[in-house]
Amino acid sequence: MTKIKNKGVMKLSGLEPLIFTPEINFVNIGERTNVTGSKKFARLILNGQYDEALEVALDQVRGGAQILDVCMDEGMLDGVAAMQRFLNLIASEPEISRIPIMIDSSRWEIILAGLKCIQGKGIVNSISLKNGEQEFIQQAKTIKKFGAAVVVMAFDEDGQADTYQRRIDICKRSYDILVDVVKFNPEDIIFDPNIFPVATGMDEHRKNAIDFFHATQWIKQNLPGAKVSGGVSNVSFSFRGNNPVREAMHASFLYHAIRHGMDMGIVNPTMLEIYDDIPKDLLEKVEDVLFDRNDEATETLLNFAETVKATDKKEVATEAWREEAVAKRIEHALVKGIIDHIIDDTEAARIELKNPLKVIEGPLMDGMNVVGDLFGEGKMFLPQVVKSARVMKKAVAYLEPFMPQIGDSDYSEEQSSIKKILLATVKGDVHDIGKNIVGVVLACNSYQIIDLGVMVDAQKIIDEANRNKVDIIGLSGLITPSLDEMVNVASEMEKQGLKIPLLIGGATTSRIHTAVKIDPVYSGTVIHVTDASKSVPIAGESISEETRKAYHKQIKETYRQLRVEHEAKQQVKQMATYEEAKSNPVFIDWDHYEPVVPAKLGTTILESLDLNILRKYIDWTPFFSTWMLSGKYPKILQDEVVGQEAQRLFNEANEMLDKIIEEKWLQAKAVVGLFPVERSEDDLVLPHQGFSFHFLRQQGKKGKGVPNRSLVDYIHPEKTDYLGGFAVTAGWGIEAKLKEFQATGDDYNDIMLKALADRLAEAGAEYLHELVRKDIWGYAKEERLDNDDLIKESYTGIRPAPGYPACPEHSEKRTLFELLEVEKNIGITLTDSYAMYPTSSVSGFYFGHPESKYFGLGKIAEDQVKDYARRKGVSLAQAEKWLSPNLAYTPSFNIQES
Repeated sequence: MTKIKNKGVMKLSGLEPLIFTPEINFVNIGERTNVTGSKKFARLILNGQYDEALEVALDQVRGGAQILDVCMDEGMLDGVAAMQRFLNLIASEPEISRIPIMIDSSRWEIILAGLKCIQGKGIVNSISLKNGEQEFIQQAKTIKKFGAAVVVMAFDEDGQADTYQRRIDICKRSYDILVDVVKFNPEDIIFDPNIFPVATGMDEHRKNAIDFFHATQWIKQNLPGAKVSGGVSNVSFSFRGNNPVREAMHASFLYHAIRHGMDMGIVNPTMLEIYDDIPKDLLEKVEDVLFDRNDEATETLLNFAETVKATDKKEVATEAWREEAVAKRIEHALVKGIIDHIIDDTEAARIELKNPLKVIEGPLMDGMNVVGDLFGEGKMFLPQVVKSARVMKKAVAYLEPFMPQIGDSDYSEEQSSIKKILLATVKGDVHDIGKNIVGVVLACNSYQIIDLGVMVDAQKIIDEANRNKVDIIGLSGLITPSLDEMVNVASEMEKQGLKIPLLIGGATTSRIHTAVKIDPVYSGTVIHVTDASKSVPIAGESISEETRKAYHKQIKETYRQLRVEHEAKQQVKQMATYEEAKSNPVFIDWDHYEPVVPAKLGTTILESLDLNILRKYIDWTPFFSTWMLSGKYPKILQDEVVGQEAQRLFNEANEMLDKIIEEKWLQAKAVVGLFPVERSEDDLVLPHQGFSFHFLRQQGKKGKGVPNRSLVDYIHPEKTDYLGGFAVTAGWGIEAKLKEFQATGDDYNDIMLKALADRLAEAGAEYLHELVRKDIWGYAKEERLDNDDLIKESYTGIRPAPGYPACPEHSEKRTLFELLEVEKNIGITLTDSYAMYPTSSVSGFYFGHPESKYFGLGKIAEDQVKDYARRKGVSLAQAEKWLSPNLAYTPSFNIQES
């Protein structure tokens, strides 16, 4: 075998990259878009219900799938056509296509069809040596040509590998051919060493699990760069019908497989128990089988399985912990988020230790370290961690009056030894829920958080970082103009000689933007943080005396490679000219369509929206995402992994909603406008109001029959048509209540209120849209939809917003606000970067044509940007600054300096 260094990590992508860094413990592959694995998906595809089948894919992504497995191997199906059609539909849905695709088929022609459709870098599942080396080599060369990764089955001319030795022999032979003959990148090779059932009663199956573990370990030690995958549910096949036993087997198998080196796999989270929660008697018998510990293991588990019934996992309240020593009581209170006794216990610890600082550095930090460990291991969830932080803050606040101050004789320099992290939402942006969550998680891991809040300019960030001698700076932003401001902050940090590590996070940020735009302007360490759970190891690596130099070098090199790859993609990316794109609009039969005249033209102001009504329109799924609980409502409440915590969080959210409504914590207002409109090129002109909206058109090369969409395509090209606009807020009154929570260090209720206000604002937008469709505009008077239908957007018409995928240019929001006189009518204001205040606000357009649909603009070329600048009456430099995330080219000047 060729000796080869493990040069890097596996890199996959949809619209967004998936980098297999050491921090990624395990990657879950969504399997429900597989006709052989999901009866529902198969039925939808066979019936031609592709839009409904797309919902299955969306559920998988929202449920936490990091890779989407697509399989169309069905005897009654034209697999090639089905694969092409479904993948093309996925490509038009940014929320789905952001993750990599696994093309899954036993038929090469289907795999080939899939490779021609997917964007980004996906995975082929699978090839093997079963038909000999010649076919294996040819297929691998083709996959390499398309730039995909590949799953290689442990299968050769003699059949599937069913022993440890056969597994490693076939994998080694396959690896050597791929690396030495095909010159395949080792980091793009994924082995599936076959997960087979155990406890079948057949002696030849007794070592199936342990052989997989050992083969996995051998692959990771001897085949540099290669990854390991598998379908976990196969291991429990013998216990179909007994879910508690199957769940325990899956959790235990996965726990040990990951420890042996398994990188990814198909795992159904609803059939997965928490490893630490498996009853010890059941776990012992399951692991006796998995590790083939004795001759009676299978029979013992089979007999025991008959006694195992699904139980209702409810905690039994007990006060027994109150009898423990004070340090254990404090730990229990922190882990469980129990605030009732913390003052008494903190005082007892202060008296016992005779020093308030020792209480913080001792039992309080010890307890929070336990919380941090449990969260990092996936054994606690974010809502629980935030409650833990609330307990910690209350204890520290009690101790503060007892703490020695600088200058006191008993002041210790140890008090300044805690690592400090400065967090800020950048200038122009007012969103801070994500930043606050990151702050809570970091605080739970022994960091001191200095939170500067929102709308913080670059110089204040730098001045406060220097004044407080912070170890890390963290920047947050939700809107796309914040991306430019983050580059500006990094540039200023460089000019002023800072070397402090810089963490970048927020909804619009990405690893590639950080690598291409922010990292080059700052010589210090710059790291993109995907979510709160990743912030702890990143912070530790970037400032630890032992790791920071190597980590800095590693991150700089990783981002340099990302820039090289990004530049190469930009050079080969096929773009239509703007003229070609305009000649390929959405086809609509305008001869048989008459625009519906709104029942009420002009502006309608709704001074007070009933929160009891809005409550019924809430989409709860994003609420759980805010708290980092993956799953779709209401199924998440029954989820075996997060269901118990999700139900508790849901109950507490509704308790707060009751108070919000009864005690009038919040007030909701809205304004709607409907106006005659005419098309002019890719603009929409409101002749009576004197306003114009300037839209953009997709410019990527499209397949046959696929249009280059623009929102103007849904407006009649010759007759007077109608356009709507709206703004709604549920944020009035929130500041007073937030100050109450912040004064007592109550992060949990602070985040809860912000999350609920956001949900009420979105619910307000949903309610308002229904009111427009059925009444104010009235083009769908007979509509009868329930809330699930509304969440699925089963209605006619769309409400795209400036700054979102179909119209990503935020400055159009200013025109919309002026048209509707939003600030005058309901008080919502815009920052210089077009963020709305109050933050719990939504605005957008109404398009009523029945064929209108959402889409993503994607990248656009310089010819369209120049035309956009002409139509909008601004300089090319200004247009490029506004559109920088969508540019398919690099401007000849620095956008920041323009």
